[in-house]
Amino acid sequence: MEQSVETSATQERPDIEMVNCSFSFNRAPVLRDVNVRVEHGDFVAIIGPNGGGKTTLVKLMLGLLKPDTGTVRLLGDDPEKTRRRVGYMPQYSTGEKGFPITVMDVTLLGRIGHTRMGCRFSRKDREAARRALELVGMEGLGNKRIGDLSGGQVQRTLLARALVSDPEVLFLDEPMASIDIDGQTMLFDLLGRLNKEMTILFVTHDVGLLSRYVKSVICVNETVFFHHEPRITPDMAELLMGKAETCPVEMIAHGLPHRVLGRHKKH
Repeated sequence: MEQSVETSATQERPDIEMVNCSFSFNRAPVLRDVNVRVEHGDFVAIIGPNGGGKTTLVKLMLGLLKPDTGTVRLLGDDPEKTRRRVGYMPQYSTGEKGFPITVMDVTLLGRIGHTRMGCRFSRKDREAARRALELVGMEGLGNKRIGDLSGGQVQRTLLARALVSDPEVLFLDEPMASIDIDGQTMLFDLLGRLNKEMTILFVTHDVGLLSRYVKSVICVNETVFFHHEPRITPDMAELLMGKAETCPVEMIAHGLPHRVLGRHKKH
């Protein structure tokens, strides 16, 4: 009986929980009164304008930043204790292509938290890296220099690095940057398959990049709205556009990322 109670409690525990969190930088407010609860298996789009606080929100969830007020729980505990169970794909930087390192080496960096300090990567680590590269369609390119890749291939390599530790939660910051429409569709299809095994949160400033796989939307512009449906509410639209008369934006699941605006009210 005790075991069943414990299992039930684990199932009810959200993967991410933020309660009354605020954060300022140099006394300037970045996020105010954030309350977010992400359940296991969710696929969340974090949207908002550039400079609105999206990356800061993710860093608070990961414990890379501490809130001025409020509490953050990641996988039921302090993020510093649990973030090894999480994968993180940061924003793509063109500087990464100038670094003399191979695709396999980049992928193996995701295993650093699972190896002993000063130890070389093991056969198990390399096998995990090969599986991750195969998963993102980069098999056979492990010895290729990162500087010789296209932007889309670099993004897939960074995704492999985030997946190599078999995370329970996957964070992606602007994952579609430098990828064409076909590449975006392929990557969303991959994320849709991964979502069967892990919770996914991805950051974007482009509302048009919402896909049919998204289940929830977090809108960030200093204030945060969390909607447990793949839809942008009028409150979110107002937060994004700054206009009370803005029409709601709805995501339509036709397989390709796009957006549709509701009809304007007649004056």
